[in-house]
Amino acid sequence: MTSKIINMAERIKDAEDRLLESMFESAPIADDGFSVKLVKRVRRRLWLQRLALPVAAVLGGAVAIRPLADLVTAMANLSFSVTSIVPEELVTATAGLIPQAPFVVLGAMLLAVCLLGLRAIDD
Repeated sequence: MTSKIINMAERIKDAEDRLLESMFESAPIADDGFSVKLVKRVRRRLWLQRLALPVAAVLGGAVAIRPLADLVTAMANLSFSVTSIVPEELVTATAGLIPQAPFVVLGAMLLAVCLLGLRAIDD
């Protein structure tokens, strides 16, 4: 709901208002789509910058989880008192945390669909 005062001010224009409107009234500058291309490029770079760190963290975690599990398993297989150093539950728990290939692929596909959906909503 707009105020009556604003509506009255829009209807009543004196000579100065008309002069100012005519001075600032101009046709848009023809740029052959340059500004649209520039805005798309800036948005694309923003998305790349926003996604670079999370994607790197996920990829680094995916690469590091297997050696970490191997390290825990190697520590469990030491010849001296293994049960006092690493409990057996920890070894079985870390083995269960390693994602299987179908889950990784499904997660990547879900991420791609979400990103494409967000880009479609943004445009």
